[in-house]
Amino acid sequence: MAEAEKRTAENRVLVVGATGRFAGLVVPELRRRGATVRALVRDQSNIGAAREAGAQQVAVGDLRDRQSLDMALKGIDGVFHIGPAFAPDEAAIGIAMVDAAVRAGVRKFVFSSVIQPSNTRLKNHAAKIPVEDALYSSSLEYTVLHPANFMQNIHSAWPGIVESGVFAEPFPKTARLARVDYRDVAEVAAIALTEDRLAFATLELCAEGRHNRLEIAAMISAALGRPIDAGEISFHEWAAPARAIYTEQQLGLLAKVHEHYATVGLGGNSLALRAALEREPRTMQAFISALATNTRTRLDA
Repeated sequence: MAEAEKRTAENRVLVVGATGRFAGLVVPELRRRGATVRALVRDQSNIGAAREAGAQQVAVGDLRDRQSLDMALKGIDGVFHIGPAFAPDEAAIGIAMVDAAVRAGVRKFVFSSVIQPSNTRLKNHAAKIPVEDALYSSSLEYTVLHPANFMQNIHSAWPGIVESGVFAEPFPKTARLARVDYRDVAEVAAIALTEDRLAFATLELCAEGRHNRLEIAAMISAALGRPIDAGEISFHEWAAPARAIYTEQQLGLLAKVHEHYATVGLGGNSLALRAALEREPRTMQAFISALATNTRTRLDA
């Protein structure tokens, strides 16, 4: 058996956050490439969800517990790691996972970081720097992903957009943001974990174009066949549903991100994503069209 085929046949990947909105998209991409996926979940109640997501194996463990990490990584060839959003110890968690991967003899490590981590004005961005530093200083074959703002955030807001006829975010409607469909990020992660061509790469991942909310609202209007307005909303009102999940300190970090968007938007370039995928990245237009099609299908059912 050729060495590349052997690696694919034996490839076992631990996916952190496999039951989540984003890492959950990595699981099917890995399965499609023949990898065996082991999901890391925090408690027994998530085992069923991990298996429904496509994981063949499930490890119950705590990202903050060294022994459970060592157990979860036994026999693992690659790791996909995405840190808990806005957690105060996000950097320490990531470094601990890198150290555990080295101890376990893991070969590949993919870290879903953030676009522009060196923008230290944004503390949640800067929290990724120590994890990246740990990877760059390790023996692991790392691939560091720098995704832009996720299009999936629009998916989360979609029911409210359809109901109210307004697409509102807590920064000006003219602000231009680089965004990315996390399905493309997941595909890049899976390529990096099952092939060698993205080893030791640090990749900025963005779709083509930096659309403002006026343009996105126009796309939604055309896709739904009815007017959708681009609105503006206070951060306090916008963040109200998140108060059940995040602390005030964490929400403060998120508020700083939106202040940055209000001032300068978010830059980003699609070149690296196009090269990594070896195809055109998914577009905002296609993302919106798919959401609208799903909406019409439900209404017609």
